[in-house]
Amino acid sequence: MINNDALNYPYSSRRTATYAKNGMVATSQPLAAQAGLDMLKNGGNAIDAAIATAAALTVVEPTGCGIGGDAFALVWVKGELHGLNGSGPSPAAMTAATVKAQGFDSMPLYGWTPVTVPGGPASWVVLSERFGKLPFEQLMQPAVDLARKGFPVSPTVSFLWNKAAKTFSKALEGDATAAWAETFTPKGKAPQPGELFYSEAHAKTLELIGKTKGDAFYRGELAEKIDAFSRETGGFLRAEDLAAYQPEWVKPVSVNYKGYDVWEIPPNGQGMVALMALNILKDIDLSDRDSLDTHHKQIEAMKLAYIDGQKYITQPDKMSVSVEAMLSDIYAAERRGLIGEQALMPEAGKPKSGGTVYIACADNEGNMVSFIQSNYHGFGSGVVIPETGIAMQNRGHNFSLDPNHDNYLEPGKKTYHTIIPGFISKGKEAVGPFGVMGGYMQPQGHVQVVMNMVNFGLNPQAALDAPRWQWMADKNVGLEHQVPLHIAQGLSAKGHHVEVAYDLTSYGRGQIIVRNPVTGVLCGGTEARTDGHIAAW
Repeated sequence: MINNDALNYPYSSRRTATYAKNGMVATSQPLAAQAGLDMLKNGGNAIDAAIATAAALTVVEPTGCGIGGDAFALVWVKGELHGLNGSGPSPAAMTAATVKAQGFDSMPLYGWTPVTVPGGPASWVVLSERFGKLPFEQLMQPAVDLARKGFPVSPTVSFLWNKAAKTFSKALEGDATAAWAETFTPKGKAPQPGELFYSEAHAKTLELIGKTKGDAFYRGELAEKIDAFSRETGGFLRAEDLAAYQPEWVKPVSVNYKGYDVWEIPPNGQGMVALMALNILKDIDLSDRDSLDTHHKQIEAMKLAYIDGQKYITQPDKMSVSVEAMLSDIYAAERRGLIGEQALMPEAGKPKSGGTVYIACADNEGNMVSFIQSNYHGFGSGVVIPETGIAMQNRGHNFSLDPNHDNYLEPGKKTYHTIIPGFISKGKEAVGPFGVMGGYMQPQGHVQVVMNMVNFGLNPQAALDAPRWQWMADKNVGLEHQVPLHIAQGLSAKGHHVEVAYDLTSYGRGQIIVRNPVTGVLCGGTEARTDGHIAAW
């Protein structure tokens, strides 16, 4: 049972849960969380708070998201859960043949080639138009102010910024990526913790997006700049790709896990991986969190779900199997039957056909938002549109150039997507939003925090603080160094190839908000592995 008890806190080296009545914004940056809370205090709702926070995060955490990235959202309004897929497709001019003609055997990570149409700004707009209360321009203002007046860079962001600067100094070359250094290392180096960072380019772009409700980005001045720079420096993206783009409202998918409905965005998102793993695990009796048996079976279920996801998940109409088949109890039982006492080498089954930031928001009207956005790999592709602050994502890196693969690159196609917002409900009541950012760690983090709350009765903060594992590939498993030694030794004896991690930045960074169904009190948890913060009212 999900527990709101702040005393239920076995991992005492971390913080305690946060409570509030009127509203709550949980994310990885205090300044961004405060931007969202200000919207609540100024008469806005949870949707307004999420948008303002998201825009602010493109400024204060550029290591995880940017104006040129994608977004997904799960929004609970008036007793109903709505899904928004704000991922963008590949450019119309890009094909597997044109990519191979550039000399690539697989999709590259940097430069124009992996750049897909950004869906983030359009997602902010449609969320505001459908569910928001405040003027859209007002939602952009905190981000504009942070960029123009400057903000002190937080410790984890500084660490990741410095890491990216070292990588990019070797990996980026050519005119397409020259503006990255000019924009993000104007002093010749990444900012240190507490150092003020200013970006008038970000401020002007976000101001223009606010004044035009995103039109400048997709059909106006900013679109023209993106198109011109792409043409000048060898990109595929064109103004026509931007003008044609619209985010898609989708029906969320779920599995019932021990009495709770766990919700994710359907493909092309990898939330399906978390649901498939939970579906495998739901009929296994796991009552002790810190046991060898629990860790072994969680890892085995996750690798089976992941290997299926990597084979089949792509744009829905391009999948060779159905979502329903992948989430069926029959298929879950089939996969569950493969779990034994020793680590297995995972292979995809055959279902019968029939650098990211996360935000959780809630208000006193009952609205709740699970929102996530990303440039995919840290700062993204390294392509920055000069004098705009727009860092373009490299989401297209996930496409396959194998024509027999479901996620084969085609013009105008949406690729397998790593960013996933989560949501939990029980019966007709919302429990709340949750998410764990961090590339391919995300569904693994989703499974672990859900089980921490549902199976093991941890409150949201304790559920996030608990030590994590991560399946890497084949039989390779990473464990945070806080995982008890007997578990690491036991997993090794079962055939897992165990690596103990001391740098925890790759083990996900999450937030959770749950609502007490009787009192309406909100209980929140935020990530200790980053500069996480909960702004509460």
